[in-house]
Amino acid sequence: MNYLIGDLQGCCNAFERLLAKIDFSPSRDRLYLLGDLVNRGPASLATLRRLMALGDAATCLLGNHDLHLLAVAQEIRPAHRSDTVQDILAAPDREALLHWLCQQRMAVFEQGWLMVHAGVVPQWDLAQTLSLSGEVEALLRGPDLNDFLQHMYGNEPSRWSDSLQGNDRLRFVINTLTRLRFCNADGRLDFKTKDGADAAPEGFYPWFATPGRRTAGTPIAFGHWSTLGLISRPNLLALDTGCVWGGHLSAARVEAGKTLELIQVTCDQAQKPGR
Repeated sequence: MNYLIGDLQGCCNAFERLLAKIDFSPSRDRLYLLGDLVNRGPASLATLRRLMALGDAATCLLGNHDLHLLAVAQEIRPAHRSDTVQDILAAPDREALLHWLCQQRMAVFEQGWLMVHAGVVPQWDLAQTLSLSGEVEALLRGPDLNDFLQHMYGNEPSRWSDSLQGNDRLRFVINTLTRLRFCNADGRLDFKTKDGADAAPEGFYPWFATPGRRTAGTPIAFGHWSTLGLISRPNLLALDTGCVWGGHLSAARVEAGKTLELIQVTCDQAQKPGR
């Protein structure tokens, strides 16, 4: 069976309860983790080790918190006061864990679903989304990662163009795949608003409701947006249900672009709001 799972953010106990609830077997089942594997929760190190040990039974996407960990590890960005990745940075297997993290995915199309951490701009179709995510994955695994991490942060360019090159191109792709919530019909990104779908700034839409979106006919699953809550519609799954904020950890059993079952467990870790 195939399960898509929302943001863990270091909530390893909830993850174990979810695996028990679905009677997970690594020889039979396949997991797809939708990013933000670590940070803010109480057990980031245990979470990474658990995921790494699953081997081919788990496919993991990278979210903004996972990329933040890489930047902090390279001393390119300071740790935030609310970060909970210090146990990873001090671990004896730190380098193996960080190397494993760099081998993970930015977008996946399997079981009939396009999976991303955050979203997709309306100009991209399925093929372009996967191609652009592949460019970032190659960077993560290559010798130029540390150089790029110094240029990864920023909100510009705010609109896609096929002519974008270099750091601007990579930064836009990462911002879209790991940070996107709202954009306008031209694909211009907004990063100021983090509330639910009803809070869209004037002229902007939740990315999945943008007119003319080229992936509208492609089933898409994503995490990242805990204030959005659970969405389960034909062709759309939102699975970040705020586990780290005291909500639920959610999974969807899927097959051939369809959702067959939704499974949730409560989380025992409640952080103060401040995403």
